[in-house]
Amino acid sequence: MIKDILRARQAFSEVAGLEDPYFSLDRAALSIALEEYPQLDVEEYLHRLDTLAARVEVLAGQDRKCQNLLDCLNQILFVEEGLRGNTEDYYDPRNSFLNELLDRKQGIPISLSVVYIEVARRLNFPLHGVGFPGHFIVKCIDGDRELLIDPFNGSVAVQPSFLQVMDKKAIILRMLFNLKGIYYQKEEYAKALSVVDRILILSPGIPSEIRDRGLLYMQTSLFAKALADLEYYLVNTTSPEDSSNIQGHIKTLRSIVSGMN
Repeated sequence: MIKDILRARQAFSEVAGLEDPYFSLDRAALSIALEEYPQLDVEEYLHRLDTLAARVEVLAGQDRKCQNLLDCLNQILFVEEGLRGNTEDYYDPRNSFLNELLDRKQGIPISLSVVYIEVARRLNFPLHGVGFPGHFIVKCIDGDRELLIDPFNGSVAVQPSFLQVMDKKAIILRMLFNLKGIYYQKEEYAKALSVVDRILILSPGIPSEIRDRGLLYMQTSLFAKALADLEYYLVNTTSPEDSSNIQGHIKTLRSIVSGMN
């Protein structure tokens, strides 16, 4: 099991270390699932995205207009494949994993959007992720207008104003933040800790994530590591609002750690 985790962490680190244009959104998203599914064949699922794109290509024919490509994407992904938002169990962690989405046909806004964007990319049809608080959609720029696609709710809207797009690494970070929140809510602290580790691989040194890792170390009885992270957080954060709470944890941890020596 430890070997599987280390292998999965190494695979994620290799993807995370790449920069545009070499950073692969689909491969990074699938790599998130490797710790949960050690036998996951990433190449197989990348091939399944290739196949979906080929089906859209055939359906679209010679008409490369934005609206036709969107209609064909919607037909293949949502009608023929039956991909949909999991409204019955939104916080099921499986909704965040691309392999589970492609197998179970259910996901959340960001995982559905990643599939949508990556199938379109294979058609040389650039789409962009747009993040809102609590939601995630896809944007298509068509001349002087923007088409907004909501893969979770299956709607399309025209938006004349500019909406800030997210780069590929930011999308993966958002997927990880979502997964961290789901595991934390379910009190699966070891899994939440694993997600925070990967957040810090992708974006090192975020003080709030080092704090959260310290708190999760506490929950998993890794007290010396918890102490080091919480002390780092206080030293490297200017006037944190939770200073008194963290200082209380540090006092407790110092007592525990000194008693262990």
